[in-house]
Parts: sequence; C-alpha cells; structure tokens
Amino acid sequence: MALALAEAATGGATGEVPVGALLVDAHGAILAKAHNAPITLQDPTAHAEIRCLRAAAKTRGNYRLPGASLVVTLEPCVMCLGALVHARVASVVFGAADPKTGAFGSRLDGPALPFLNHRLNFLGGVMAESCGDMLREFFRVRRGKGEETA
Repeated sequence: MALALAEAATGGATGEVPVGALLVDAHGAILAKAHNAPITLQDPTAHAEIRCLRAAAKTRGNYRLPGASLVVTLEPCVMCLGALVHARVASVVFGAADPKTGAFGSRLDGPALPFLNHRLNFLGGVMAESCGDMLREFFRVRRGKGEETA
C-alpha cells in the first residue's frame, strides 16, 4: 500500500484526486502502477485502477489477468469493479472506504452481485488512515483551507 500511496501523491501533485494503484502478479511482482488522471488525460475512465489494468494487459499481451491482485488507496467504484471482473483479477486490497461511490461494501457489495461471471476476493481498510488523510488534505486545500462546503 505504501507504493500505491506514493503513486497517489504523484497524481495529487498534478491536481488530480490522489488515488494510486498497483497491480501485482501471483508472485508479488509489480505488473503496473498508476494514479488518477481523468483531468490530465481528459478521460473520465482514467481512474488509477483502469490505468493499471490497461498497462498490465498491454505488457502481458492479454486483457485477462488471472491471479493478479490490485492494491489501491481508495475503494473502487462500479466502473472499476466491472473492469476488474472482465480482467479476471483475483483480488483487490484497498485503503480508505468510499462512502459515496464505493462498490466493495460501502455503497454496493459489488463482488457478491449474483449475475457477475467472475468472483474476486477483497480486503478493505489497509492503511486506511493514511489513505484517507491524503484524500481529506487534498480536498481541504482544494476547498479553501478547510472551509466547510455543502
């Protein structure tokens, strides 16, 4: 998770929401790492998770990544859940829960949806405080030095 946090910091430094991810194979070798970049790339699908899947699939020469595990600083959304299922990723480890759009337990128990044709394991809350603090600080600064907004 520390590597994913470093990737998130890289994205945050460019003005992107600081979410970082890495994809590792069954032996723990890093296949890809990425941070959010929808603003930079002008691409609404450029979440850290999607960018990792794209890079790893290109490297592997296959869109399926069985045995791979995603480590990400924020609970993935529904879009990312769908991509992870299609890629046949084995497991997801995330840091901070996302109470607004989290698809791994916070808003939706996505991996348990009965119509999905692939099951993946997940574990949330790994280094949750550090991951959440980075996001909270980013939005505190972005919203104007801690002023509360509705």
